[in-house]
Amino acid sequence: MPHFIIEYTDNIKAEAEIPALLKKVNQLLISYDGTFPIGGIRSRAIELHDYVIADGTEDDAFVHAVLKIGAGRPESVKKMVCDELFQVMKDHFADLFANRYLALSMELIEFSEAGTYKHNNIHARYKKTATEK
Repeated sequence: MPHFIIEYTDNIKAEAEIPALLKKVNQLLISYDGTFPIGGIRSRAIELHDYVIADGTEDDAFVHAVLKIGAGRPESVKKMVCDELFQVMKDHFADLFANRYLALSMELIEFSEAGTYKHNNIHARYKKTATEK
């Protein structure tokens, strides 16, 4: 963990540069050295084809993000990360926002480790790299 998941409407795909946004998100999360294990960071996007926004009469668009993290981080850290992630989103979509109707939103989901299952050998690569330094 963390997982960053965005849903976006297909009417912005050509201009949205979603892969670039996902890379920015990962770099921001990595910059919180030690707060989030690098090997657990996942960012992904889901393009939506079926949606209705507002009254459905305009070519409105939206991007909704969810940051899922395990419990235990201080409130101050969660707020800082979410503020920075949402600013990354606003900066990334600034041109689109200026030229069309667009709704941006983000939420944080924090859960306990009870009931989650993980099997990940990616973490080992980063532990090995840290000890080799």
